[in-house]
Amino acid sequence: MDEVLLRSLTPSVLTVLVRRGADFAAAEDAVQDALVEAVRVWPADPPRDAKGWLIAVAWRKFLDATRADTARRRREDRLDEEPAPGPAPAVDDTLQLYFLCAHPSLTPSSAVALTLRAVGGLTTRQIARAYLVPEATMAQRISRAKRTVSGVGVSPALGAPPGRRLGEKPRARGRFDQPGDVATVLRVLYLVFNEGYSGDVDLAAEAIRLTRQLAAQVDHPEVAGLLALMLLHHARRAARTAPDGSLVPLAEQDRGRWDTESIAEGVEILQAALARDRLGEFQAQAAIAALHADAPTAEETDWVQIVEWYDELARLTDSPVVRLNRAVAVGEADGPRAGLAALAALDASLPRHTAVAAYLHERDGDLATAARLYAEAAQKAPNLAERDHLTRQAARLNARRCR
Repeated sequence: MDEVLLRSLTPSVLTVLVRRGADFAAAEDAVQDALVEAVRVWPADPPRDAKGWLIAVAWRKFLDATRADTARRRREDRLDEEPAPGPAPAVDDTLQLYFLCAHPSLTPSSAVALTLRAVGGLTTRQIARAYLVPEATMAQRISRAKRTVSGVGVSPALGAPPGRRLGEKPRARGRFDQPGDVATVLRVLYLVFNEGYSGDVDLAAEAIRLTRQLAAQVDHPEVAGLLALMLLHHARRAARTAPDGSLVPLAEQDRGRWDTESIAEGVEILQAALARDRLGEFQAQAAIAALHADAPTAEETDWVQIVEWYDELARLTDSPVVRLNRAVAVGEADGPRAGLAALAALDASLPRHTAVAAYLHERDGDLATAARLYAEAAQKAPNLAERDHLTRQAARLNARRCR
């Protein structure tokens, strides 16, 4: 059984059912039933038209469920007759599903979960394992998300209408009649990517697959920028951890383990996007990642250009996290005291603020302060790997001071 094929067909089959009049939750249930049927039937009797077979079976499952529910009898009377079997439509409606799953009424975590289920074709169990939560918890989250978007139809109008810039807020409308725009879809995909790998699902690879799919349908430089950013970050994956699982900082990574093909592809995609002169935050982030990837050694990194790109990114986003990362870059380009001066202007409660301060104080030669700050940062670390890394940094400096 070709699981990749089934997952790739899931979103377009689901969209066809929603377009025919099924609400999202019922359509999703019917598609899952059709996938189970495919796993049972296809090994012995593979269809000539896999998508058409899934659409026909899912639609039949939906009709059967609807007819069995007397409370929906009035709605059933309005349904079209079951279409005659035939070739599946050539149009790919997956893009509409992206927008539906990025509806502004959904929380970010719900939008991510629904995207992985509806567009990615992952099971609830796989998503739960990836997020390290009980399956029942994830099932409730997805169920609530499906109910939220069930009142939203799928139509060609979904997404940012012509003339509206990417990320521009839509005019105020009713709660459930305005799906998310492309910028919201990109943020959801980036959230998926940043989850990385856990459980039995590689969410970083899944996010890249979904973003490639989106880029094939949406001609916008920010979509390309996100794809480039993902490829450039993912290229360093093999070098990010030591054999014992500990984190390896960028400056200490074995660059021979970086994926040069992914870097080359990411840079090519980014250059084409930047050439369109419609700069956005994902393109700016990708440009920073490309400068890191281009340096043969950490010492040869072009930190001056990186600071300039952080200036552009700060202008685009006005994000305190961007300014925090910029302080690190300033510390590399102009010296640690310049970096500490930039850091002093930021809120000390920012995530990673203490860790950045520790790093810059170490660069400035103040090992006692750096060791103390590394230990403080370890207590605030969001995960075990980062906590262990910061604890080791503090121990390393304390050992140096005792020599």
